Formats: sequence, structure tokens, C-alpha cells
Amino acid sequence: MAEIKFEIEKELGTIAESAKGWKKELNLISWNGKEAKYDIREWSPEHEKMGKGVTLTAEELKKLRDVLNEIDL
Repeated sequence: MAEIKFEIEKELGTIAESAKGWKKELNLISWNGKEAKYDIREWSPEHEKMGKGVTLTAEELKKLRDVLNEIDL
């Protein structure tokens, strides 16, 4: 399996943190040298390990924002 390369271009915010120090974050990440996208996933404390996540374009993130704004919490 090919190695996945990533560069966190901008850390935008932490959504949650586990007791073990892993954080669910929203970041702007370039995957394998491609254009950066918005990414939500869990990261170990030093960003050396990651969990599964979801990657969104700017347009998809705007759509998600609109959907979330419609939810009555």
C-alpha cells in the first residue's frame, strides 16, 4: 500500500478531546501534494497518528454549515 503524505496547512479548531488526548479537529490539509481541503478527523497529540475522517471542499463545507444551521438542537 502506498504511503499517504499530508501537510496540515492550517489548524482551524478542536471539536472534542478524548481522555487519552486524541482531538477531533477541523483542519485545512493537503493530501499527497494536492490542493488543500477541509478535513474533520481525530488526531493523536502530536499529529503522528490519525483516525478515519471526512474531507470536504470549500463548497461542501459551506453546504454542511447550511445544513447544520437548519438543525434545531
